[in-house]
Amino acid sequence: MPKISDKKREGRRQQILEAALACFAENGFHQTGMADIVKRSGLSHGAVYLYFQSKDDLIEALADDRHRREAVLNSVAQGSGDPIEGLHALVRVYAQWLTDPAGEARRRVGIHGWAEALRNRRIRSSVVEGIDMPRALIVALVERGQHDGLIKRELRAEAIARVLIATFQGFVLQQCWGEDLDVDACMAAVDNVIDGLRMPKPDVKRRTRT
Repeated sequence: MPKISDKKREGRRQQILEAALACFAENGFHQTGMADIVKRSGLSHGAVYLYFQSKDDLIEALADDRHRREAVLNSVAQGSGDPIEGLHALVRVYAQWLTDPAGEARRRVGIHGWAEALRNRRIRSSVVEGIDMPRALIVALVERGQHDGLIKRELRAEAIARVLIATFQGFVLQQCWGEDLDVDACMAAVDNVIDGLRMPKPDVKRRTRT
């Protein structure tokens, strides 16, 4: 039996993942069977099961793939010298991701993953891992801003991170519902919230009078 090259092996793996992504996006996890994914992939049952033994394996692999993509997005914010500008950069990157038609299936599957995480510990672990990455990034940016005297110190960095993540999750959900979502206006509102984290500038006039 001829040996399959690594390139061809990875190509088949991606072929299966794309088939699973399409099936899950259309019908959800519980209405999709492995037979549906096999049929969609165009491969044999044996070929599919060689890579993935169950739907959970596929769900986890799709989540890992999404986390890798998001890590690239998050790196944009990390590259900014100004922590507040880093938060704004994160908003811009996620606005682009929200408006990308090619990402619609991944966003829908992500929402199915949130629901599945309520009952499946393995999926929950993967979902939480995906949230931990941007959360840690935002916490680091806020703490750096507080250390540099740019962001109000009385605000908890962890709380700011969770509020921003919850906001973006809400946008994803509304977008997948087909709501008439003005992404630019929504992101401008988030930008204003971020600007509200800034330390107030000293009152120069008052200081001069004293």
